[in-house]
Amino acid sequence: MNETVRSTCCYCGVGCGLLIETDGGRIVGVRGDPAHPANQGRLCSKGATLHLSSRPEYRLLHPQLRRQRDAARQRVGWDEALDFAAERFAAIIDEHGPDSVAFYISGQLLTEDYYVFNKLAKGLIGTNNVDTNSRLCMSSAVAGYKQTLGADAPPCSYDDIGLADCLLIAGANPAIAHPIIFRRIEDARAANPRLRIIVVDPRRSETAAIADLHLPLAPGSDIALYNGLLHVLLSEGLINRDYIARHTEGFDALQRTVETYTPEVVARICGLPQADIVRAGRWFGSAGAALSLYCQGLNQSAHGTHNNAALIHLHLATGQIGRPGAGPFSLTGQPNAMGGREVGGLANLLSAHRDLANPAHRAEVARLWGVAAVPEQPGKTAIELFAALRTGEVKAVWIACTNPAQSLPAQAEVRAALHAADFVVLQEAYADTDTAAFADLLLPASSWGEKEGTVTNSERRITHVVPAVTPPGEARHDWRIAVDFARRLGGRLERPPGDDLFPYEHPEQIFAEHRQSTVGRDLDIGGLSYSLLDARGPQQWPFPAGASSGRQRLYEDGVFPTASGRARFVRVEHRATAEVTDASLPVSLLSGRLRDQWHGMSRTGTVARLFNLDDEPLLTMHPADLHQRDLRDGDLVRVRNRRGSIIVRVAADEGMPCGRAWLPMHWGSRYMDSAGVNALTTPARDPFSQQPELKHTAVAVDKAGLPWQLVVLRLADGGEAGTPTLLASARRLLDEFDFATVGLYGRQQPLVILRAAHRQPLPEERLQEIDRLFGLDDDGAAIVYTDRQRQVNKRAVAPDGRLVGVRLAGETLAQGWLKEVMADDALDAELVRWAVAPIGERPGKLPQRSRVVCRCADLTAAEITAELSSGTSLVALQEKRGCGTFCGSCLPELRQMAAAHAAHTPGAITA
Repeated sequence: MNETVRSTCCYCGVGCGLLIETDGGRIVGVRGDPAHPANQGRLCSKGATLHLSSRPEYRLLHPQLRRQRDAARQRVGWDEALDFAAERFAAIIDEHGPDSVAFYISGQLLTEDYYVFNKLAKGLIGTNNVDTNSRLCMSSAVAGYKQTLGADAPPCSYDDIGLADCLLIAGANPAIAHPIIFRRIEDARAANPRLRIIVVDPRRSETAAIADLHLPLAPGSDIALYNGLLHVLLSEGLINRDYIARHTEGFDALQRTVETYTPEVVARICGLPQADIVRAGRWFGSAGAALSLYCQGLNQSAHGTHNNAALIHLHLATGQIGRPGAGPFSLTGQPNAMGGREVGGLANLLSAHRDLANPAHRAEVARLWGVAAVPEQPGKTAIELFAALRTGEVKAVWIACTNPAQSLPAQAEVRAALHAADFVVLQEAYADTDTAAFADLLLPASSWGEKEGTVTNSERRITHVVPAVTPPGEARHDWRIAVDFARRLGGRLERPPGDDLFPYEHPEQIFAEHRQSTVGRDLDIGGLSYSLLDARGPQQWPFPAGASSGRQRLYEDGVFPTASGRARFVRVEHRATAEVTDASLPVSLLSGRLRDQWHGMSRTGTVARLFNLDDEPLLTMHPADLHQRDLRDGDLVRVRNRRGSIIVRVAADEGMPCGRAWLPMHWGSRYMDSAGVNALTTPARDPFSQQPELKHTAVAVDKAGLPWQLVVLRLADGGEAGTPTLLASARRLLDEFDFATVGLYGRQQPLVILRAAHRQPLPEERLQEIDRLFGLDDDGAAIVYTDRQRQVNKRAVAPDGRLVGVRLAGETLAQGWLKEVMADDALDAELVRWAVAPIGERPGKLPQRSRVVCRCADLTAAEITAELSSGTSLVALQEKRGCGTFCGSCLPELRQMAAAHAAHTPGAITA
């Protein structure tokens, strides 16, 4: 029976509401929830394909255990798995103390999951060694808010985007990383043509393309820029002296600091024209309402906290905070990074924004939990935690819902740490993440669409998530796993009875305890409950008991949660990046996100259509930098520094300044023959937030010199169901070559693609083995081309005249157009011979591929035209095929196509 359940997306921190459609206990479709205030029915390409990523074929379905490190994991029952884990943790704690174990969890857990892990570590075991991958994305934003405003509380709401007169987007690319926010920005510009948009980004990003003013500052020079903008505000009388006097402190000291940051000095540091610095300052200072949006470009820095503070200073100095359309608005990097911070899910925090260093706060939490004390010793943050694993200071680590063997910097050190650990537990929904290879115990967890609890988005809005289907196999909810383990461990450690400390049998009981911990705090949610959230929809905090609604904006009265009630200006000075370029490492390497992928691709990497825009990692550089190195588009390059070396393909990008390069963060060892960009990134971190500088490192880029190349294109037998097996087969080949990537492509039937390069050709016998691995060994259905002198060997297999697979060795020119025609099933039987031809362009006899208009629904112009020609109206087309109903970015073109069709077709229906 078809059912529809309200839920939220599990990707970025926008917190989009969606409607999950189920049939027979399986998720079969998703739509944006028009009633959800965060997205009002819109979804991005990732959210629009969530149902396609919910297939059980990729999931971890049963607990797996190895009792010795050199043994293979075996399937075990839950009782055996958790008993063994409790025994190992108890033995390690008894011998080495509570701080010899640690937990590393995730901003994709629900708040209730987070709460239990926090209580397990800090309340039961007595260690503060519990940190989260939010340390990698949001901890500098947290520290920046706390240093200046007094609390980790974004003061704005999404509605402020439409009310701003000046929008400063800094260190963020919402067009790619937060597409639904970007739709709001586009709406704001359409409604207010006078809106001025300033984008601060070292490269000309997709967001920078819409800017009225783009400031491509030198990497790491953010503080200099914002100090320079404050200098302009002071020089031109654009600050609000009355607001500063009544509501802030510390401005005089900062004013003395910024006196030296003249436009001339800042232009030299940042590599920007003086006139643009002055113009940006004037626009911000003269705006009726100025709003800033910022994200990882500020946070992932060795001085990320002060990057944030320097930007927040601009709002305090002009009084642009606490009113409509104004304020500093940090965009959250994960769906529930905010909720994790609310329950103290970081090594330096306690529940309800309490500080671990505060004795009174520790005593409050101890009373709430019914334990003697919360430990005083600060816990190890992410980088410190894995360093301690490597040295043996920490013996055992429990990892949940994250993939540190791909996401942390300096991957060689991280993987050495996981290898050195006495015991590694991985609680995960997917069976094949990079970290799974290091796990002694794998525990299957429920995932999106299967869980109940709450999440908090970037604007402090809490949503109650309810399950649409039951978890596959033996997967259990994250909070349930942690509770069952805690009860076992408590008995072995002779701590308070586990049933008393962890009495939960339903997530709402956990929420109720969390709610109690917030009463009287800045994030007071004493008035919220699951039933209220269900009846009235998602609500912003604070929402104390007796309130009729949450608070849309904070600090409207100019009172801040500091000891004095005043916001604080902090003296901040320009600091260089942790690594600077030199003659041996002359290129500034930046990393970032792609629109259609997420983190390490454990979920998005299972959906073929999400590879159609970017199907392999490309290093982009300015054409002049390529020319200097005798490189062309598509060449393979070695990117190296003292931490490691990776080989990737290079592409020209006019929007990348000379001396800089950009590489996506998503590819790791599951999709290429290296750990990806994080084989190169530095573990250097901010002294206040302990967030590492993932955004920048210094590298050298040289031609790889791998003359022999191999490409295998294979349609998955059985469609989606057969893809995991074929993908796993391809992955077994990654380490065989000097360079290799594997991925998906396609639409209705997925296409698995292996690309490889080597110093010398593989012998023909090995090519035959690869053919068998991919099911390309049917001689009766094969077309073969061999040129031994040129070491070229090609094979195309087309049973019944349908091309299902191609292997190109030694010459691979046709790979680009072949993947398109195979994905579209557009190669007629009589044209199959072209598959082994040495041509880089689609043969003239083949129709050109139709452009995809709606990427969310994966609908081409040809398909849309065919529907319109059959008499389908635009409204009916949207209902039937979903185009224009997700993020909405294609709606203008859809309307134009419908109008153009109607103009040439008498009687056609346009609406």
